[in-house]
Amino acid sequence: MRVNCLNSLTTVLDFKNLYMNPSTGNHATVVTRAVEKYAETPGGLLPLLHEIQASLGYIPKTSVPMIASGMGLSRAEVHGVISFYHDFHDEPRGETTIHLCRAEACQAMGSRLLEKHVKSRLGVDFGGTTKDGRYTLEPVYCLGNCACSPSIRIGDDVHARVDADRFDQLLDMD
Repeated sequence: MRVNCLNSLTTVLDFKNLYMNPSTGNHATVVTRAVEKYAETPGGLLPLLHEIQASLGYIPKTSVPMIASGMGLSRAEVHGVISFYHDFHDEPRGETTIHLCRAEACQAMGSRLLEKHVKSRLGVDFGGTTKDGRYTLEPVYCLGNCACSPSIRIGDDVHARVDADRFDQLLDMD
């Protein structure tokens, strides 16, 4: 039998501290609701993390102790899941993610030159977010569009045969 630690005084105080931190906004409410929803669900950690990320855009590092306590897990277990899956993020991301293909087919067709241009145009390296918060740049190792290399994905849209000029056009349209 698993004990739901959500009602413990320590957890309540942790949630209160999270909520009172001005940098977290309404994060405590989102995390609290998700923990309450999934605390008794077998294997509930993944759907809980997905729900938090869908609501906030990321999983705040400060929420890990509260998630762990509410789910009856260690902080290491929660952190391990967040860091293992590449779709979970523990820092705010840009409004739109740009995935640049780094697979061999795209490299053979010029993706390394495109990579240099994209990084220069955005002013960030892989994993970085532009200063205005619009874009996060991430590498990807195949978009399944090898015959039309080099390829990038901007948000949910895959674009083929992208060079520096085409990238600039796509960004200007966004």
